[in-house]
Amino acid sequence: MKVLSSMSNRLLVVAAVALFGAGMTTANAESPCPTWGSYNEFGECKVLVEINSSDGDVGFHFLVDGDNLIRTSLFNPHWRKIWSYYVKKELREQTLTESFNESAEPLCFDPLLDNDPEDEETYENDEEDFRTLTEFVELWKEGRYYFVGIDNEWDYAVGKTNLTFNLPAAPNELDFELEEEDGDIEGEITWQMGDGLGMCSEYEDIPDSVTLITETGSGEEDDERIVAWEIVLEAEFEDDDPNAQKGLVYSVRVNADGLEEECEIEDGEEVCYYEQEIPDDYLESLPDNTLVKAEVGAISTTDNATFTEEGEWCINDTAPEGGIYDEEEETFVNGCGEPIEDD
Repeated sequence: MKVLSSMSNRLLVVAAVALFGAGMTTANAESPCPTWGSYNEFGECKVLVEINSSDGDVGFHFLVDGDNLIRTSLFNPHWRKIWSYYVKKELREQTLTESFNESAEPLCFDPLLDNDPEDEETYENDEEDFRTLTEFVELWKEGRYYFVGIDNEWDYAVGKTNLTFNLPAAPNELDFELEEEDGDIEGEITWQMGDGLGMCSEYEDIPDSVTLITETGSGEEDDERIVAWEIVLEAEFEDDDPNAQKGLVYSVRVNADGLEEECEIEDGEEVCYYEQEIPDDYLESLPDNTLVKAEVGAISTTDNATFTEEGEWCINDTAPEGGIYDEEEETFVNGCGEPIEDD
């Protein structure tokens, strides 16, 4: 206990010294986690806001990566410690490198507001915790966050990174199209640039302290833009299905500045979409009658992320024309058990 107490005191001392140094020196702007003075540098660090615009939840995420770490702490802009770890026993011998953590992600709206008397499912979330987007940005401090670490040689690493409330607009009109040609399955996810934050801006105005990002770009020279799109197609299985443990997910992050929109005329108006092909090798590797959901995330210069998800689509459907009759539902369903819509 004395060793741990001494270590904690030393960590607080170096934090105070680092705070002084942060105001007196210039950071290395090329680093993903700039340090200062003679302290070691983390390989990477970031703090960010992540929103699921479809489910309507919001969370604070952070990552720090270094070499041979035995203790690391995260401090808010007022130098109040908000997270820390200290490794012991086997992990103390092995040491630690990367740590990634997510806060709880409560609903970003009052669930009573989405109740619809004609839809019983809208009442299912009434007991869930919520913190509106306004309350979220009031809780967290925008500004510079500091990481302080100690490695197994008792050398210090320090780094700093910024939390902003510049939030990417939620991808809109997300869709997945599946075609079969000459025996090959072809899939494509499409979406549009959004103009809001989905459920997080459905029942309240976007707070004045939040800047909504609706343009793509390189993100250079402190120009906050959407710099990347993260496209995900995820297979969904029942918990007792052996495939549930395999993590059958296709995920790719692409340069937003290099992905051009495809435009067409719909009802006399020009409509533009982004699109990303899904490899047929992935689709064909999925078991017969696999339900999948699609997800697209808009990633900002400072790594803030807003995701939109949609589903469900049936892959490798053995009864695409509805050759299975569901007696309970009294309708024909496909191989995934989904009702077939009449033309």
